[in-house]
Formats: sequence, structure tokens, C-alpha cells
Amino acid sequence: MEIRSVHFQASAAQKLANPRLQENLKKLSTKFVSGRANAITELDDFEGTRDAAKERRNRGLQNLDVWLEIFEDNARKSGATVLYAASAAEAAELTVKIAQHHQVRKVIKSKSMVSEELALNRQLEAAGIQSVETDLGEYILQINNNEPPSHIIAPVVHKDKEEISDLFAKVHQKPRLTNIEAMTREAREVLRPHFLSADMGISGGNFLIAETGSVCLVTNEGNDRMCTTLPKVHVAITGIEKVVPTLNDVATLMRLLPRSATGQSISNYFTLLTGTKQPNESDGPEHMYFILVDAGRSELLGGDFQEMLRCIRCGACMNHCPVYQKIGGHAYGWVYPGPMGSVLTPSYAGLANALDLPQAATLCGECHVVCPVKIPLPDLLRKLREKQVEQGLRPWTERIALRVWRWAALHPKIYRWGSRIAVRALKVWAKWQGGKIRQLPGAAGWTDYRDLRVPEGKTFREMYAQKKQTK
Repeated sequence: MEIRSVHFQASAAQKLANPRLQENLKKLSTKFVSGRANAITELDDFEGTRDAAKERRNRGLQNLDVWLEIFEDNARKSGATVLYAASAAEAAELTVKIAQHHQVRKVIKSKSMVSEELALNRQLEAAGIQSVETDLGEYILQINNNEPPSHIIAPVVHKDKEEISDLFAKVHQKPRLTNIEAMTREAREVLRPHFLSADMGISGGNFLIAETGSVCLVTNEGNDRMCTTLPKVHVAITGIEKVVPTLNDVATLMRLLPRSATGQSISNYFTLLTGTKQPNESDGPEHMYFILVDAGRSELLGGDFQEMLRCIRCGACMNHCPVYQKIGGHAYGWVYPGPMGSVLTPSYAGLANALDLPQAATLCGECHVVCPVKIPLPDLLRKLREKQVEQGLRPWTERIALRVWRWAALHPKIYRWGSRIAVRALKVWAKWQGGKIRQLPGAAGWTDYRDLRVPEGKTFREMYAQKKQTK
């Protein structure tokens, strides 16, 4: 997937001006946010479970190379082939080579954000291999000119039923349906022949279990089971950071993942896949491959951003983010949107390719509060902002303004004097604009989309002193 994060500001402005998108994004708070709030009350000790999940993820990351070796050894014992890819391009190349080796003509795919990193559909099609998305959301996007997902859990959260109904009627060449059950049945009828005729299935991996050499998949539609058991070849593509030591670790993480993602106590389908089809088994792949992708992940180990590798891709941070709730995922310009994407994209693709993303947050802290593995996302965003300043990547006007503010803050008398002038000037400025600060020179990023509150005309110290005298 092409990285377009440098266009964040222009794209965000476009999304804010789209009333249909604004209406569609309300589903985040009415479904996911409220659903999570209800689901976590089912746990006797939610915070204790979060602490345990954080500890288990850290244990895997602290000795990542060891657990990867253990996983590889156990996976190979069960008949699977384990391959490593240093980059997204290498991972895509390996996938194409596997398909060509087995003379694959058609591939069916379960939802995988790592495959979006690889731009895998495009790579397969360039090699003459048909690739069919089978997750309903991903399928809708694929038939809509290969539109990228806007959410890692709900890829089409930005679309409404009417848009999808129009798309189905156009692509399927059938009468337009508006009943959701009828629409899903129509999609099922279109996809079912692909399940039965595909030569290879591709999945992601929510977790890799070192002690068994297994991959864990969490879905709500069951399409992952069709993709991984019907074709003769199964390729699981996931990041190297997804390995956990034991099945007990997965059990702990699964208490949090569906609750944090969609507000479910447990997902509809929880699948553990180990090795190839055995002689006494009725289904399963004859050939199984794991492609473990680095693509920038190992560079985070031992550094300021290692904690980001704990992420279990639940999407809770974006569901609760006030910025994401207003602009959706496409504005972020790459695979991972929201607060997680504002850290991952600069980390994987380079800070210079995602200049605005560390600024695309209010630092309200909500993302940290809801993260099931306690990733301190606001702190990581602040660190990225610091790196931008250190590397001279922020506009010169901003850098000068911050230096002036720093100098004033180090001189309290001057700071107090300047504050008194500023609050009085802003009050007068508001009178000229009809009692509100609708436009403010140098602050267009704020006043283009909101009116600022009018100050009282006095500083906090002045108001505090006045209140103290009246007691």
C-alpha cells in the first residue's frame, strides 16, 4: 500500500467537509465504544488482566529471537515451512514464489493488515494470479477499485448501507438490495465458488505460539477457516512481533482482544492452526508456510518505541480517538490509522514520510486508557514530536515560536506581563468578531474548524487573587 501520510492535512480537511462520512463515523461511539465499556465489566479484575497481558507481551519481546527460534523449530516439526522477510517487498516476493512453485492460479485471502503493508493483491495480480478477498469488508473494498481499508477491525466503517447496496448492484449485476441479511447472502453466493476453486489460501496471524508452532486467528465471519483448510496451500503472513511463548499467554490476551476491539466477550471464531494435514485428518492444507515479516519491527527493539510492539491490533485506540472519530482512517495515508498508526507509520516508514501524524492527536490520553496492553501512546507521540524538532523537521515559524515561548517561560516576570497583554488583546479581538474568536492570525489550524473561547480579560493569577480577596 502506497504511503500517502505526507498529505495528511489536506486529506483531513477533505474528510471533515464530508457530511456523509461524519454521519458514518458515529458508528464508532454508538457501537464499539459503548460495546467495550459494557464488555470489560464482565471481567472481575480488568486492570489486573491488562497488567498480566502487558507482562506476557513484554516477556515475548524481551527475548524475541529465542521465541522465534522455538516457534520455528516446533512449526517445522509439524510439517510447516518457516520463512523470514526483512522487508515488505521481500515478503511479497516470497508469497508470489510459493504460489508459482505450486502452480497456483487463484488465491483466497482472509483479512490481514500485514498483507496491506505488502500491497500483496497488486503483487499477485502482476504475476498473473487472481487474488480474492473473502472478509466481507475487505471484499467490498476490493470490488470498489481496490480501495484501502479505513479501520483495522472494521475496514468499511466509513461506508453506509446505501453505498454498499449501490456497489453490489453495479458489480454483481443484480437487483439492488437494501436488507442487510439479503446483501450478505448475495456476497456469500458470490464468494462461495472462490472458496471451492482456490489453489492457495492466505491469512494473517493474530498470534504465533512458540511452544506449539501454531498460528492463532480471530475472526467473526468464519472465512478464515475456509481460506486455511480448503486450499492445498496455506500461507500465514504476520509480523515477527506477534510471537508469544505459550498458549496460556494467548488465553490471557484473548480475554482482552475481542472486548477491546468490538465489545464482544469472545469472537465468533477462534482458530488455532498447527502444521499440515495429517493422514488421519479430513481437511487442512497439504503445504503450510509461515512468512514472518520484519519491515522495520526489529529496529524498534531496545529503543524508545519498543513498547509499540506490544500492540495486539484491537483498534481500541482509534475507536476512542477524537481525531480518528472525525476524519476516519484514510486521512492517515497508510495501513495503520489512529494513534497506533501515528506511531507505527513514522517508525516503519520514516519520520520524514509522516510529518503530520505525531501532531494528529490531542494528547488527551484516551488511547492509553483503553489500550489492553497499556501502550503509553501519548508518551510515544511526544517522543516523536521531540525527534521532529531535533531533526529540524518542523516548520521554521513553529520552531521560532517555541523558542520565544521557552525564553519567556524562563523569565516569569516577562511571562506574566505578556500574559496580561495577551488575554486583554484577545478579549478586544473577540468583540470585533461578534463576541467569538472566529479567526486568529497564526492559529488557522485551530480557528478554521472551531471558534475559540473568549478569555475573561484577566490572567489566572489575577482571577485567583481577586477571588481570594472576596473570601
